[in-house]
Amino acid sequence: MTSQACSDCSGLRSSTPPRIIQTGMNRSSSKRSSGKRTGKRVARPAVLVTGASGGIGRAVSVAFAEIGWYVGIHYGRNRAAAHTTLRQVLAAGGAGDLYQADIRESDEVRRMVDAWCGRASRPSAFVCSTGVGPSSLVVRQQEGEWAEVMATNLTGTFHCLRAVAPVLIARRGGSIVVVGSHTGFHGAAGQAAYAASKAGLIGLVKTAAQEWGPQNIRVNLVLPGWQKTALTEGIFPEHQGWIDHALRRPPAVDEAARTIVYLAQLKDVSGQVWNCDSRNL
Repeated sequence: MTSQACSDCSGLRSSTPPRIIQTGMNRSSSKRSSGKRTGKRVARPAVLVTGASGGIGRAVSVAFAEIGWYVGIHYGRNRAAAHTTLRQVLAAGGAGDLYQADIRESDEVRRMVDAWCGRASRPSAFVCSTGVGPSSLVVRQQEGEWAEVMATNLTGTFHCLRAVAPVLIARRGGSIVVVGSHTGFHGAAGQAAYAASKAGLIGLVKTAAQEWGPQNIRVNLVLPGWQKTALTEGIFPEHQGWIDHALRRPPAVDEAARTIVYLAQLKDVSGQVWNCDSRNL
């Protein structure tokens, strides 16, 4: 079984700096700004969401916008989809800009975080939801495909956490939420690389929580459950009756997004795994 990569996959490797598109427009604005850098910071709590051009990342971005946050909308190569997310963020009452980077490249991630900090006067949270899903049976797994999934899902997340932690430490606190998968705990036939990469996130999150706890940095892992996105195209089990779910249904994407927003604002929770559906871990 092979799943499809999400629409926000990190794209081709590049040595060029991340492209940053700024609009700075919220719902009360009468017209869209020119897109030129003004150097003016946005005086709101700020979150940077990776993988925000679609699926769970888009839902999370809109959920933060609904409580008035400034949202840094990261995308890999699907700029048009990222603009759609930005329009929804602005319509929901938030403010936001687009930030492009290949998260497999640590230098690009650092430049993206620096650019976000240049616009966000109150960097408060980071949500890592970028992921790709090509995978297959263990004996058929191609090494190149395995390496690509690991580079994006696991090493890419490592790059993001390492880049954003100093920013939050300097502010004496903040929250990091990483989007994981139920598959990382239980595995799934035909999902060798994907499951392994998501399992690796468990150790990464728990270690970061221990290391950065004294600096008041909370790091948590959220399992959003089955969501109908580009990542699950062709493998979404909507016709199987959801018999492994106590409620016999998957969670709504909006509910998973609100859980992430809620968790990002908690002051006393770190190193935890939050499961958003009704399956046992």
